[in-house]
Amino acid sequence: MVALVSCGKPNNTDVKPVNLIFDTDLGEDFGDVGAIAMLHALADDGDVNILATMSCNRDEDVIPCIEVYNTYYNRPEIPVGVSKDENTPSRKAYQKQSNYLDTIATKYKHATAKSSDAPDAVKLYRQILSKQPDKSVVICTIGFLSNLYHLLMSDADKYSPLSGKELVAKKVKILVSMAGWFPEGGEYNVGLDVPAAITVAKYWPTEIIFSGFEIGLKVFTGKDVIQMPVENNPVKEAFAICMREGEPQGRPSWDQLALLVAVKGTEPWFSTERGIIHINDKAKNTWTADENGTHLRLIQKVTDKELEPIIENYMMHLPVTR
Repeated sequence: MVALVSCGKPNNTDVKPVNLIFDTDLGEDFGDVGAIAMLHALADDGDVNILATMSCNRDEDVIPCIEVYNTYYNRPEIPVGVSKDENTPSRKAYQKQSNYLDTIATKYKHATAKSSDAPDAVKLYRQILSKQPDKSVVICTIGFLSNLYHLLMSDADKYSPLSGKELVAKKVKILVSMAGWFPEGGEYNVGLDVPAAITVAKYWPTEIIFSGFEIGLKVFTGKDVIQMPVENNPVKEAFAICMREGEPQGRPSWDQLALLVAVKGTEPWFSTERGIIHINDKAKNTWTADENGTHLRLIQKVTDKELEPIIENYMMHLPVTR
């Protein structure tokens, strides 16, 4: 039997929680489920204030499932938004991966019937950012960059007289993106919306930390999650559905490690190299080290085996009464 581990409260109670907007392509990959469980664990620890959960994936079950997890962790009030651009991908599952969305959306409680009923992610981004203190918001994206592209391209509206790029420059502290493959390669989140990735890389007005494909590739998590002695847990259920049909070792922890850095910072797990990512129209990226660059790439400092229990424990977090 697996022990249910408490993540504990932060040692320094004077540290203010990170104000974070979480952008996911939940449904493409069950690793996103682990990341959203971890997000709520960090929130219960007092490390993060979840401003919104956004979907770049337009599949009709994604927003209902995001609401399932927000509700399960006793935060049904978290705003949700979804891309309204018909050219943005609508994806149910990656390659042969099981489709867990139908099961989760059918079995568990949520408020929104289908994703297309949810608010426009860009409008919600603008509404939330306009109300935040300057340079205070961290955005963590673990999917394709479609929502951030449309945010950059947005015009002044009732929420702010600023353009999207101006609003981001004023309100966002840093963007953490699970994207790219370093020092060079082709990565899935870049490839799903190449124009968006190119534009965000070139024109995003704050620093971007890139957590590349190589970060988390061999950090397998989920084996302890599916052994938790609890019932009606939508995290356990999603992992169990997907792992039993082809990934018994667990899933690489790409998304969870990007979120870890967005909330807790890089140390002691990673160092960074400053530079510039270059993305071509074939979805391939290269990297140029440059001390004046506005991009940073993660470089792992500890072993995969040291990271696995950290992520697994966060994913095993159970709801608390607030």
